[in-house]
Amino acid sequence: MSQAALETTGPAFEAGRPVTAGEPLLALRGVGIGVRRRRRASEIVRGVDLEVFPGQKLGIVGESGSGKSLTVLSVLGLLPDPPVRLLRGQITFAGQDLGTLDDRGLARIRGAEIAMVYQDPMTSLNPLLRVRTQIVETLRAHGAPRDAARARCREVLNQVGLQEPERVERAFPHELSGGMLQRVMIAMALAVSPRLLIADEPTTALDVTIQQQILELVEDIQARTGMAVVWVTHDLGVVARIVDQVVVMYAGRVVEKGPTRTLFAHPSHPYTLALLGSLPHQGTLHRQPLTQIGGTPPDPARLERGCPFRSRCPFAFDRCAQEEPPLIERGPGVAAACWKSPDEWKSPDEWQK
Repeated sequence: MSQAALETTGPAFEAGRPVTAGEPLLALRGVGIGVRRRRRASEIVRGVDLEVFPGQKLGIVGESGSGKSLTVLSVLGLLPDPPVRLLRGQITFAGQDLGTLDDRGLARIRGAEIAMVYQDPMTSLNPLLRVRTQIVETLRAHGAPRDAARARCREVLNQVGLQEPERVERAFPHELSGGMLQRVMIAMALAVSPRLLIADEPTTALDVTIQQQILELVEDIQARTGMAVVWVTHDLGVVARIVDQVVVMYAGRVVEKGPTRTLFAHPSHPYTLALLGSLPHQGTLHRQPLTQIGGTPPDPARLERGCPFRSRCPFAFDRCAQEEPPLIERGPGVAAACWKSPDEWKSPDEWQK
């Protein structure tokens, strides 16, 4: 059965409200996420603003604990509440405030409009159910007749490049390799033709060869379908390859955002500069130690006054200990949370001094 035919099977497959020119498909405004205990709230993610436009490929980058995954989980109401919850801000999809939807309303959005692929497919798939059962159940939940769902299951397993889809759909998760399982997860995400795919570090647990195959698969699917993609990762090599806009997070907030090429060529925040400096390059000698970022990230729930990166930053000065900088425009489409512009930084050669 073709995708067009599947989309006529019922109202659950009807596209949501069209997005007008210049309007973001997904928008987060002042999003704060944390833990509320009695009258006190501790924020882990603070004041996140970001936009994803139709067909856009956005990367969210940062070290573990920077708030990347919590930010994207909040979009679909998947935060582990309690104890973690959305404390403030607004999240809209195609102009609709997701915070106004009840569980049933969010269930209609999940999968049909926004799909998510997680880091570990073994914990995302039910080990007691065959692959076919899990994909068909996803389609049935969004209104597809059983016969149409079974046909679509075989179709999407073919689309993600799984050989012998008949065997794969009859298999239990433990009978498949890590790379095959991740392809199954992507097939499940694409089954209902979402407008936005969120991929939360989906290649972390895979070897380099399989990582490359998954990246190429997502690139190919995005090019064919025109869906928007949000790729969450700590791997800047992945970001350079597949996204056209980057958001850099540190200590629970956005510290830089801009076009991928601009950010890689001219980073505007010292943390971004440090991340890029830790990557191997053509001049890196065999077994040469890679540059490291000194110190450790702070606890986002227990931040001290000033810029959270100042203790690890070679460019810090007195003001950094007193005031946390807002996002300051550094060029067309570029903003960074640093009091100094890159022109005021010391030479990169002095980074390790």
